[in-house]
Amino acid sequence: MAGRSVHSDGVEEVHDVPLEVLIRPIPPVLDPHKVESLMCTIKETTDVQTVPPIDVLWIQGREGGNYYYSFGGCHRVAAYQRLQLRTIPAKIFKSSVSDLRIYLGSSTPDLL
Repeated sequence: MAGRSVHSDGVEEVHDVPLEVLIRPIPPVLDPHKVESLMCTIKETTDVQTVPPIDVLWIQGREGGNYYYSFGGCHRVAAYQRLQLRTIPAKIFKSSVSDLRIYLGSSTPDLL
């Protein structure tokens, strides 16, 4: 069951999400060898099944702002960043501030 996600298992559509819009509030702990391996794999293939897309929570703020949170996939994000790619394959699913609070607790920002 590799490449499956509890959040996006039912989501088929994969989008190329600009890395610059991703909000990643939890600092990653990276294995440099894993990042290097992913970089090599990403350079060698365009098959999204080889390097699964990351999950992105899309939250609309109370005044209509769009926020894109990503918590997993830290090695994949680092590999795409180090390759200086502008986008990363992602499965986007609509979420809520209540869901975000599960991850961030009292650190959850007031999203406009």
